[in-house]
Amino acid sequence: MSGKGPFGRIDWISVILYLLLVFIGWINIYSTSLTDTDSSIFDFSTLYGKQLFFFGIAVLGIILVLFVESSFFERFASIFYLVSIVLLLGLFVFGKTIAGATSWYNLGFFNLQPSELAKMTTALALAKFLSDIQTDIRTRKHQMYALVIILLPALLILPQPDPGSSLIYFSLFFVLFREGFPLYYLGILLVAVVLFATTLMFGTVWVTIGLVILALLIYTFKKASVKIPVLPVVGVIIVSILFSLSVNLVYEHVFEQRHRDRFALWLSLEKDEKKLEEIRKTIGYNTYQSEKAIESGGFFGKGFLEGTRTKGDFVPEQHTDYIFSSVGEEWGFLGTMTVILLFSIFFLRLIHLAERQKSDFSRMYGYGVISILVFHYFINIGMVIGLLPTIGVPLPFFSYGGSGLIFFSMLLFIFLKLDSNRLKDGI
Repeated sequence: MSGKGPFGRIDWISVILYLLLVFIGWINIYSTSLTDTDSSIFDFSTLYGKQLFFFGIAVLGIILVLFVESSFFERFASIFYLVSIVLLLGLFVFGKTIAGATSWYNLGFFNLQPSELAKMTTALALAKFLSDIQTDIRTRKHQMYALVIILLPALLILPQPDPGSSLIYFSLFFVLFREGFPLYYLGILLVAVVLFATTLMFGTVWVTIGLVILALLIYTFKKASVKIPVLPVVGVIIVSILFSLSVNLVYEHVFEQRHRDRFALWLSLEKDEKKLEEIRKTIGYNTYQSEKAIESGGFFGKGFLEGTRTKGDFVPEQHTDYIFSSVGEEWGFLGTMTVILLFSIFFLRLIHLAERQKSDFSRMYGYGVISILVFHYFINIGMVIGLLPTIGVPLPFFSYGGSGLIFFSMLLFIFLKLDSNRLKDGI
C-alpha cells in the first residue's frame, strides 16, 4: 500500500495477520489461566494481564522500529549480533535458572531471555554478511564464516541447557541454501540427524559396523567405470564415528535427565517396560494430556472457557508450549484448522514479501524471519500432537512469554520496515 510516513507503506495484510494471531493466542492464554478470583483483564498479576503488558512493550518496540531508518538495521547488524553474544555469555555468570535452564536475566519486573534476542540479531548478522559485496558463498572460507555466525549462539545456548532454543538456529541454514549454499551441506545435515538418532538407538559400535558394511557394499556393487577414492571414504567413516562418539558425550553430560527421558520416549530407547511406563507418566504426561485435550474438542469444540481439561489444569504449561491444545479442546477441529490456516497465509505472505525485495540484505533477512517462525511453528505443533519430543519451543505470537512475544514482534516488524522502504534507495 502506498502512503507517506512510517506506517503508510507497511504491508497491512501481514500486520492484520500478526494481530489476529496475537489476539487468538491471548484469548487462549486467558482461558488457560483464568481463575474464579480474577476480576479484570488488566490485572497484571495474572498471566493474561502480564501478556497484555508484554504486548504493550512489543507495540512500543514496533513503533520504534517503524520510525528508524531502514539502513540502520543493516549498518549496525554486526553490533547487535555481538551484543547478543555477550548477553548469552553473561548467563553463565548472572543467569537466572527457571525450570532447570539458566536462560534468563532477572530484571525485577521482567525476565529477559537473550536467546530470543539472539535469533533476531543472528538473522540480521547473517543477512549482513551474505549481502556484503565481498562475500562469495561459493568459497569455503565464506561458507565457514556463515556457519560460525549461525552456530556460535546455538553452541552458547546448548549448555544452559536449552536444546530447543539451540535447535532453532539451524533453521537459518535454509537462508544459506536459498542464496546458493552447496546442497551437499544439506546432505551432511541430514546424515548428522540420522547418525544422532541411530547412535542413541543402537550405540557407536553398531553405527561403526553399519558404516563399514555400507562402504563395502558401495565398493562391491559400484560400476567398474566409477572410481571412488579410498582415502575420502575412510575420512568420512572416521568423522562419522567421532560424531557418533560426541553424540554420547552430549547426551550423557550436556542433556539433563529430563531431556534424555524425552528422547528415550520418542525413540523408544528404554527397553525396560516399567521404566518406559514411568517416563510416559512423567515426561510423556504433557504430550499425552495435550493429545487427549485436542481429541476431546471434537469438530466444534467445547466452547470458550468450557474446556474441562483446560480448566482442570490437566496439561502442564498449557499457557506456554502447549497453548495449541487449548485451541483444540475449546474450539475443536474448526479452531485448530483456522489457526493453521492463518499461520499458513501469514507465512506465504512473508515469502511473497521476501521475493519482491530490491536489496539482497532485505531479501536474506526476510528469509531468515520466515525460517525462524516456520521452524518454531512446525516443532511446536509436532510436539503438542506427539510427533516430536517435548523440547520447549513456543508457538510464535501465541505462547505466553514476554521475551518471545517482544522479540518475535521485533523480528517481524524489522522485515516489514525493510519491505515498506524497498523502493527507496534500492531497499
